[in-house]
Amino acid sequence: MILQVMSVAASVILIIALLIVAGLIGYFTAWYYAKSVYTPVINKLEEEKAQLNRDIEKLKDEISRLKGKIDDLDRKVDELDKDVSEREREISKKVDIITGLENELKELKKKAKA
Repeated sequence: MILQVMSVAASVILIIALLIVAGLIGYFTAWYYAKSVYTPVINKLEEEKAQLNRDIEKLKDEISRLKGKIDDLDRKVDELDKDVSEREREISKKVDIITGLENELKELKKKAKA
C-alpha cells in the first residue's frame, strides 16, 4: 500500500538508491573475492622476489670475491713474467759466456796445432 501512494519521482529515487546499494554490494563482494584469491599469489611472488634479491646479493659478493682473486692472479702473472724475463737475460748472458769460451777454446786449439 505504501508503494501505491508514492509518486513517480519518489519511485525513481528509490530505484536509483537501490541500484547504488546493489552496485556497492557487488563492488565489495568482487573486491573481497579478488583479495582472497590474489593475496596468496602476491605473497608468494613477494617471497620469491625477496629470495631472488638475496641470491643477487650473494652473486654480487661472489663477483667481488672473484674480481679480487683475478687481481691477485694478474699480479702473480706479472711477477712470473718479470721472473721469466730475468731468467731469460741470465740465460742469454750465460750463453754469451759459453760462446765466448768456445771461441777462445777453438783459438787455443788452433794455436796449439800451429
